[in-house]
Amino acid sequence: MTQIRLMDKVVHTIRALHYSRKTEKSYCHWIRSFIRFHKYKHPSDMGASEISQYLTWLAVERQVSAATQNLAFNGIVFLYRKVLDIQLKHIDNVIRAKKGRRIPVVFNRHEISAILENSRQPYRLMIALMYGSGLRMMEVLRLRLKDIDFDRLVILVRQGKGNRDRVTILPEKLVPDIRHAMERVHKLHELDVIDGYGEVQMPYALARKYPNQANSLQWQFLFAANKRSVDPISSREKRHHIFETTLQRAVKHAMLEAGIQKHASCHTFRHSFATHLLEDGYDIRTVQDLMGHKDVKTTQIYTHVLKRGGHAVRSPLQALG
Repeated sequence: MTQIRLMDKVVHTIRALHYSRKTEKSYCHWIRSFIRFHKYKHPSDMGASEISQYLTWLAVERQVSAATQNLAFNGIVFLYRKVLDIQLKHIDNVIRAKKGRRIPVVFNRHEISAILENSRQPYRLMIALMYGSGLRMMEVLRLRLKDIDFDRLVILVRQGKGNRDRVTILPEKLVPDIRHAMERVHKLHELDVIDGYGEVQMPYALARKYPNQANSLQWQFLFAANKRSVDPISSREKRHHIFETTLQRAVKHAMLEAGIQKHASCHTFRHSFATHLLEDGYDIRTVQDLMGHKDVKTTQIYTHVLKRGGHAVRSPLQALG
């Protein structure tokens, strides 16, 4: 099996297991790096010793973080267990860097207001959703029109981290902006259909199972890109969502304009959502559900809170002026 055929098999296995595109890109990168480090020796001829040598090189020579080293480890283990069907001996004895426990950076409410004031649409709405609904950056970008429930004021988060669905709150004050964003998508979709396009990327094989849905309005991304692009999997021209680096740059620009010097990112809005809810007295289990945390220990990192019950949650965004 040549390296090219091996990487094809890696990609096919990842897609068959419905892993995200980002995971596919990451795993392929680290698998290629591992093979190059060992002078293109085939992985089936290597084992735990070679993996340990590679991880040590990453930590000592490349000085990567513990999180990066562990990501490389996960990609290599995936190669052996899922692609090559090889159960490595002594793999649990491979020394790996331990990721330290860090208290997340959190914006205060004044800083949230300042960032929103220094943002323009559609990025202001994206930021408001990350803070007001506790969404991850990619969860915001992947929102579809069908995921918004105005009647119940909830957002359906599909295939979040760990491929889990969840329901979170939709701040009522964002409804007008979301309806305006939907109108924009509707107009773009009408133009795409006139031009002979209108298809959107759909998860897994749903486009084949429901061939008409890929061209439907309800499946379009809420934050659709201004231009169509070629889908790398189907090679068909479609309208994807706004690229993540565009949102990241908008957040950095808004922070700069607001004079905020914290080492923060898009994920900081999600941290702020959880922290402010806990400060407002909501039950930690309720916050855990809204965040989509599998373990309550993940939620507990934000703060200690008096458990007073968390029903009828009101988004912290509502308290802003």
